[in-house]
This record gives sequence, C-alpha cells and structure tokens, in this order.
Amino acid sequence: MTSMAEDKKQILELVKTYCNHYHKESEEYNEGDRIAYAGRVYDEEEMVNLVDSALDFWLTSGRYCNQFEKDFSRFLKVKHCLLTNSGSSSNLIAFMALTSPLLKDRQIKRGDEVITVAAGFPTTISPILQYGAVPVFVDVSIPTYNIDVNQLEAAVSEKTKAVMIAHTLGNPFNLKKVKNFCEKYNLWLIEDNCDALGSTYMYKGEERLTGTIGDIGTSSFYPPHHMTMGEGGAVYTNNALLYKIALSFRDWGRDCICPSGHDNFCGHRYDGQYGLLPQGYDHKYVYSHFGYNLKATEMQAAIGVAQLKKLDSFTERRRNNFNYLKDSLKDLEPYLILPEATENSNPSWFGFLITVKEGVSRNNLVQYIEKNNIQTRMLFAGNMIKHPCFDQLRELHSGYRVIGELKNTDHIMENTFWIGVSPKMNQQKLDFMSKVIHQYFVKREEC
Repeated sequence: MTSMAEDKKQILELVKTYCNHYHKESEEYNEGDRIAYAGRVYDEEEMVNLVDSALDFWLTSGRYCNQFEKDFSRFLKVKHCLLTNSGSSSNLIAFMALTSPLLKDRQIKRGDEVITVAAGFPTTISPILQYGAVPVFVDVSIPTYNIDVNQLEAAVSEKTKAVMIAHTLGNPFNLKKVKNFCEKYNLWLIEDNCDALGSTYMYKGEERLTGTIGDIGTSSFYPPHHMTMGEGGAVYTNNALLYKIALSFRDWGRDCICPSGHDNFCGHRYDGQYGLLPQGYDHKYVYSHFGYNLKATEMQAAIGVAQLKKLDSFTERRRNNFNYLKDSLKDLEPYLILPEATENSNPSWFGFLITVKEGVSRNNLVQYIEKNNIQTRMLFAGNMIKHPCFDQLRELHSGYRVIGELKNTDHIMENTFWIGVSPKMNQQKLDFMSKVIHQYFVKREEC
C-alpha cells in the first residue's frame, strides 16, 4: 500500500507527461497562421503546481498564495505584497487605501482631485470616479505615450491629493519629475504597473523596478501580461500603514489580520474595544473600512509561483523582440512614428506602438494587417472621456477636469495602434509582421 506522498508524486509525474504530450506548443510557424499579440507561455512546472494545489483542495488563499507574496516581494525588493484576484482589483485597493481615515490629513476625501491621463485603460481611473473623487486629465507625449510632465503644474490645485497613472505598454513615465512633483505638493503616487512588470527606471542613481518608486504599485497577471495566473494581480508598497489598510480593503474591510483559516493570530481576539461595539467583541468580525473580498485562490497562486521564475527570461525576450521590430521598421519612419523609451528607463515592453503620420490611414493599415492574420490592438481607450460611460458626466459638466485640449490623446485615439512583442513571438513571426507592414506601403505607393 502506497502513502499519500507517494500517490501524489506519481500523479504529478503523470501530469508532467501529459503536459509535454498535449500542451507543448510547436515553435514552427507557417505564413498565414494567426499571430496573436500575446498569450500565456508555460510548461510542465505551472501545470504540476496547479494540480498539486488542486490535490490539497484548499480553495481559497493558502500556502501558494503566501509563497507568491514572499517571492514577489523579494523580486520587487519591496517590504509588503498582497495578492489579489485581478489587476483591476489591485488598482481599486491601491486607490481605496488612500481614502482611509487612518491617513488623517492625507486621506483622500470625496471631491478631492487626482491627476491622471485619459489615454489608457479604464480601471486606472474607475476607482477615482466611483469613490467620488475628481480625476484631472492631462495630455500625454508622443512617442513615449506617457504623461506630459510639463502639464503637471497646470493641473495641481488646493484639492489635489494624488497622482495615479500607468506606465504605458511597459514604457515607464518620467518617474523623476513625477516623483519630485508629488514630493513638492505632498501628494500620493500610485504606479499602475499592470503593463510594465520587469521595466526599470534609473532613480537617484539606482536602477529600480517600476511600481516600487511611488507610494504604492499594482500588477496584473491576466494571460497577455508579462506573467500570468489566468486572472490575478498584486498590490505592493514599502509603507507599513498602507499595507495594513490595503489588506483590510482586500479582506472585507476587517480590522483583523488573521490569515485565512487561522483564528486569534494576534492573541487579542476578545479583549479589544472598537468603535461603539461592546468591550471584547470578536475582533475577527470588526470592520475598520468598507471593504471587499478581492483575494486570489491557491490555484492561481500556484501558477504564479512557477511563472515568476520565468519572468526575467520573458522580459529579455520582450526587449529583444521590440528592438528587432524597431530596427526592421525604421525605414518606414516617413510614414510611421515608432515608439521610444523614456529617458533613464529600460522598458519591459508589453507591445509595439505605431502612430501613422499625416496622409496615412490607420484604419486601412490595421485592416490590412488583420487580414493577414496578425492581431492588433488600439491603445486601449484612446481618449477615455469620449467613451459612452462619460456621457452623463459630460452633460453635467462635472465630475472631472481637463487640462488643455488633450491634443496628443485625441491624436492617439485616431492614429495609433500596436502589435505584439510577447515571448510567444519567434523570428518567423516578427519577420512576417514586418513584411506585411512593408507590403502595405508598397501597394499604397503603387495605387
């Protein structure tokens, strides 16, 4: 009769065999095959971890979640990390943490302002609006596609409490100037790092990973991102108070810090006095915030533990793919604006941004590329305030402010798209993408 450990070992060995037989993707590419802009990259290690966690059948957060938070903190060189169920949830937690009364005079209150950009993804700004704070939109610069730091002074007011912006498609924004601005006006800085995990920025003579320079950073582990858990995300900070608050918001708003499945972790479960509750009320059911349940599961974290070991190699491949595309498309600069890294940065690129110049139709170019089975994407919302979700706010002329005319934001909305540089790309795919884009302009000139 075998032991449980021996049975598990046998099962996991079979999982390796199954993964290598049925899940190993061919490196071979034939012209005409679909080229996705991104996707999951995994091997037997992720699948073994996934089945291992399933065999434990501990369905909420547990040993794999704890391991990932420790490993990810170590990778980022930050003190505190919280695993969440998505990058969007991470942005929600990061922002809501700044609304806590525990922050006293630095608490963001309804009606306070947060500087951000409209050229990006909606969940960078959704928490601001949903809470009742006021996003203040400034323009971006091309070809870095990040916040125009020259507009920061025009955006600040007596009500400004924070800056919340993303590193666009892996390209860091100007952290030196944004951080100096935040320090000048005593503002919080949230780095939405969901599209930039692995990117670095030279800050005060030290190469730092993006997401770790502001007060709080966020990541997403959705399949196209730099690493994946399927769904999943993280919030991280070096600030112990912000960590405590973020933990509360993630876990129902509770005051207790007991890990899932553990009681009386602090040893003071029944001897505290909280709010207007009776003396000694069970601390496990004391709520210091109006929170949520945004935890990840063990199965997600099990995949993440394996993925994190591969992140450096993923980053290297993204950079190599980006550089190859930029070199191969350089001769098309009379027609296209190619992306540039922000000064003092080394991006882990999420995609290769292209803006067409005057006289070139983005729609025609994109449709030609797509007809050749190459997946494209817009720069997310383009201009967020022109979407239907802003209709009522526009009609009311309230709820947000705009600095200037957002000319570059509108230009991106009308003329910009991107193609993939993910680790799934190989030389043949990169060459074919370049070939198709070149073909478009040859045919265009012939017409």
